[in-house]
Amino acid sequence: MSDIKYITEGGLKKLKEELHQLESFERPSISKQIAEARDKGDLSENAEYDAAKEAQGLLEMRISNLKGIIANSRIIDESKIDTSKVQLLNKVMIKNLKNNATMTYTIVPESEADLKAGKISVTTPIAKGLLGKKVGDKVDIQVPNGTVTFEVVEISL
Repeated sequence: MSDIKYITEGGLKKLKEELHQLESFERPSISKQIAEARDKGDLSENAEYDAAKEAQGLLEMRISNLKGIIANSRIIDESKIDTSKVQLLNKVMIKNLKNNATMTYTIVPESEADLKAGKISVTTPIAKGLLGKKVGDKVDIQVPNGTVTFEVVEISL
């Protein structure tokens, strides 16, 4: 897991808070569940014990994953973001030239994507197609329904 992830300060803080929650509260809770299940006797036919051990494995995997992401994260300096062309953390208004619908998205790191909040991951086809484009540029982007032509209407912070 050595690939660098770019992240905002707020995004890194959320990841650290989640890691703290998992290590400080979830891990002891699962350990307690395992101990209680173990006290009930025969482990070979103990479904509670098996479920608790599986939950522990998933939790440890998530903790390890979070630690890797945090270790390989680089904070994006939001003061150096340029709006002359589309890049990470820009808010981009695009127009679908087929149906004239306009949409506004903020392009964010993968870990901060939230479509309901209008934040799309930099790894999505639309974001990849928009990166580096300027206001007025038209771009054909391959989406699941085929190719769609978008025009960049506005770029802001």
